[in-house]
Amino acid sequence: MRRAWIGVVLMMVMAGESSGQSLLRREPPPAPVDAKGEPDANGPLKAMSLYAVEPPKPRTIEVHDKVTIIISETSKQTSEQKLDSKKDSSLSIALKKFPDLAKLLEAELTNGDSSPIAEAAASAGSKFKGDGKYERSDRFSDKITATVIDVKPNGVLVLEARRVIQKDKEIQNVVLSGECRREDVTDGNTVLSSQLADLALVVHNEGQVKDTATKGLLTRLFEAVFNF
Repeated sequence: MRRAWIGVVLMMVMAGESSGQSLLRREPPPAPVDAKGEPDANGPLKAMSLYAVEPPKPRTIEVHDKVTIIISETSKQTSEQKLDSKKDSSLSIALKKFPDLAKLLEAELTNGDSSPIAEAAASAGSKFKGDGKYERSDRFSDKITATVIDVKPNGVLVLEARRVIQKDKEIQNVVLSGECRREDVTDGNTVLSSQLADLALVVHNEGQVKDTATKGLLTRLFEAVFNF
């Protein structure tokens, strides 16, 4: 009986050696992968900690994608000019001596009476004073969706947006273009107009509202005439 037990133990040892594995040895777990089947660099950290927070992955923006631009532009211009000029001039002429005509007929050249025969005087003066002041303040707030028309090698996005709104006979055209970094686009897919480089914003209005706010022909004619 004892020999039978020894034989069973020897058979188990030989079976373990032939398979090359130990009963206590485990295979290493497979490398973690993400949803796309690619190796997940944050896999070991998530496997070790229950509180690990995966950092957000860089966002990929390609040509023809849409980005919403929040427009908030404010401009203020002030110019003041003052001119004050004054000029005075005077001229006085007097003919005090003249040859005696009676002596001149006798071929004798002598001066006549020393009292002034003719006098002339002239004076002129000019004065100009002018003041000019110009002040203008503009503010434009809006939101428009732009299209990515190009992505540069360094990740800079080239955006362009066009919009036409027509209400009855009122037409508003808005054209915007500019460049921004990919990092400036928020998770809500928005970017501020102040973050755009080479910003070009053109707003053109047509209709009765614009015509009402425009000076008439006679007003512009009077201003052109009396501006001098």
